[in-house]
Amino acid sequence: MSLTPKPRRILVVDDAATVRMYHRKILGDAGWHTDEAINGVEALERVHLQDVTQAFDLYVVDINMPRMDGYSFVRELRKLEPRHQAPVMMVSTEARSQDASSAFDAGANCYLIKPARPAELVLSAALLLGDRPAALIAAEGASA
Repeated sequence: MSLTPKPRRILVVDDAATVRMYHRKILGDAGWHTDEAINGVEALERVHLQDVTQAFDLYVVDINMPRMDGYSFVRELRKLEPRHQAPVMMVSTEARSQDASSAFDAGANCYLIKPARPAELVLSAALLLGDRPAALIAAEGASA
């Protein structure tokens, strides 16, 4: 039995390649493993392909995507068995309070407005992941 904690796995779901690359770079630099999907349908396919030891620990999800939007993805995710359940951070250009409320109603745990500042993205992810060391580093960077 290994005493080394398993690396945290984050699925970034966004139809814009530049946004996926931006989020993956920031989250990867914080020490987490990232994967990506271009819409909710592809994200659900990736979720279903994960075995128990490879389940995602966090989902970073856009709202406006083709085929299946972020709200629908989160609602479908929340219907799945417990091993697939992990916090959801929605990151969108939609800035109305109604958009955040809709995200929380769908089952999201956090809502950020694009473009998310790197320290804000890492701090939010660290808090949702329960990664205290990363949260402290990000909080220090956010206050600088």
